[in-house]
Amino acid sequence: MKELLNEIRRPKNISLSKKVLYSTLIFVTGVTLGIISKVLDSTASNLLPYFLEVLDLRNFLSRMGVWLFFGVLISVYSKSPVRSAINVFLFFAGMVGSYYLYTIMIAGFFPKSYMMVWIIMTIISPLLAFICWYAKGEGILAISISSIIFMFISRQAFVFGFWYFDIRNILELLIWIAMIFVLYQSPKQTIRLIAIGLFLYFLTAQINLFWGML
Repeated sequence: MKELLNEIRRPKNISLSKKVLYSTLIFVTGVTLGIISKVLDSTASNLLPYFLEVLDLRNFLSRMGVWLFFGVLISVYSKSPVRSAINVFLFFAGMVGSYYLYTIMIAGFFPKSYMMVWIIMTIISPLLAFICWYAKGEGILAISISSIIFMFISRQAFVFGFWYFDIRNILELLIWIAMIFVLYQSPKQTIRLIAIGLFLYFLTAQINLFWGML
């Protein structure tokens, strides 16, 4: 199995000091983004700077797309699938932990059901990250993984119905475009992942998948 996976994408080794440094920075980034997200979420929009109000960052950060993007970004640029699992878990643990500690200790309420959704997602994030790491590999499995990722990010960026097709938000569109660059390896591979990803998007657009927020 190891050799089969290595044919898709081969891990690279880095020093222990770099592993600790990178993982620490990723955790701190998660903590910081979690606090920023909660501060924006708990601040009235008319009290925010005008450009933040126009960008509607409160709603943007409350949706899955940006966090899916960060998770995939950390995953595919880690040096190995194991490092990917560790780094993505630390990022989400930092983000979710700081967000809900702020919610409980400072904002003063306890959203148990919604918090449990994010805790469960954080717990399963290492497995998903391990799989996503191979999206930057070679072969049909890598294309399949990258196409599924692209389908999920397309569900965040666009709204599609029988008689309409629309962009949810300009920031969601920018994340969608950025994801193409994150998953890019060659023009041929990119055309394939976009074509298959969009096909899967249109195929599943009317289906409520795992996350109700997708």
